[in-house]
Amino acid sequence: MAIEILVPLVFGLLFLFLILGAHLGLAMSAVAIFGTAMIIGHDGALSLAGLSVYESAQNFDLSVIPLFVLMGTFASKAGISSDLFAAFNTWLHHRRGGLAHASIAACAAFGAVCGSSLATAATMGQVALPEMRRFGYSGKLATGSIAAGGTIGILIPPSVIMLIYGILTETSIGDLFLAGIIPGILLTVLFMITVVIVTKLDPTAAPATNNNPKLDITRSSAFSKVWPTLLLFFIVIGGIYTGVFTPTEAAGFGAVGAMLIGALMRRLNWRQIGECLMDTVQTTSMIFLILIGAILFSAFLSLSGTPALMGDWVVGLSLSPLMTIALIVMIYILLGAFLDTMAMIILSVPIFFPIVMDMGFDPVWFGVLVVLVVELALITPPMGINVFVIKGISKDVPLAQVFLGVLPFCVALLAMIILVIALPQLVTFLPELSR
Repeated sequence: MAIEILVPLVFGLLFLFLILGAHLGLAMSAVAIFGTAMIIGHDGALSLAGLSVYESAQNFDLSVIPLFVLMGTFASKAGISSDLFAAFNTWLHHRRGGLAHASIAACAAFGAVCGSSLATAATMGQVALPEMRRFGYSGKLATGSIAAGGTIGILIPPSVIMLIYGILTETSIGDLFLAGIIPGILLTVLFMITVVIVTKLDPTAAPATNNNPKLDITRSSAFSKVWPTLLLFFIVIGGIYTGVFTPTEAAGFGAVGAMLIGALMRRLNWRQIGECLMDTVQTTSMIFLILIGAILFSAFLSLSGTPALMGDWVVGLSLSPLMTIALIVMIYILLGAFLDTMAMIILSVPIFFPIVMDMGFDPVWFGVLVVLVVELALITPPMGINVFVIKGISKDVPLAQVFLGVLPFCVALLAMIILVIALPQLVTFLPELSR
């Protein structure tokens, strides 16, 4: 079969399977084996598939994924999210929209021990949404701020999406983690500025203050609510930055640290630790199944010469490097309207990464840019997975209102994407400083 027919056919089959509800990892594996068999024969395709699965299972670098997932699971089960929200509410409740500010700041902080956008949005939504609704926040602002704030979880290190990008492209995971810190802080500030603008334009969206007796702690004592997160963050990122730990070792220390903190705070018992381990096994199995499918699909793309063909097509457009990046960002935004975030990363990175590298861009910078565009996909229709998560928690707010609520934050995210393209030093400064 001609490559010009085979590649569109394989992509068409993949999208058909996804529309029918097939698991992403299984769908990619099936179509990749089919496509590879059409190129090198059935025996070669099956041998390549078996070898890929074996090497993936034996790859020590992949052990970083379950360890970071375990750290986030321990932190979530230990109630760190509630502590963060209480602390930031203490510091910010005197402002109009203070609970929305506190929710966004707590999402960013929780992302430092979680690494998952969906987990951050779901966890903080359960903590913050009832409080905001009780104090009279509009449904749009309450749901929009948490849905958007949850996206910061994959930008602030550690990040599961960054881990997958680093593994797929063989980019330093430590550099990726460091590169996400400054953009993550800036995006948090932009989201909080968005809350200020929204409440200025519509004062009825939030009350002037949010005094809550249940969360009434002094500002000085609020630090006691934040120290577990700070400790875990400095163990992981500080260890990587100083060269004391490899990313895998840092993940191990972080997981053990989260468990010990939960146990010392008497929030984790043996039964809950067992539940955390089982949750981690389930999540890791899902991620590994997708990664194996991605490896098989990437092998098919390489054999078919698709990256080279895409590169020739982009070169044929005679675009400047900046316009090429703008085109890739627009393609990502379109993909985000139809694919979930994992599918976006898995399908696009093997195609776009060689093009971007040939043009001389920094792989770490491109990784952070991809994460930002994926964040946008998390809150834009029709997929907008974070929006559906928050809608599931806040059943009294119509889905259309939730999407309207995240629109101002989408603008802030677009501004952040433009800022990172215009000032790549925001991303590369810390990784270069650590070398």
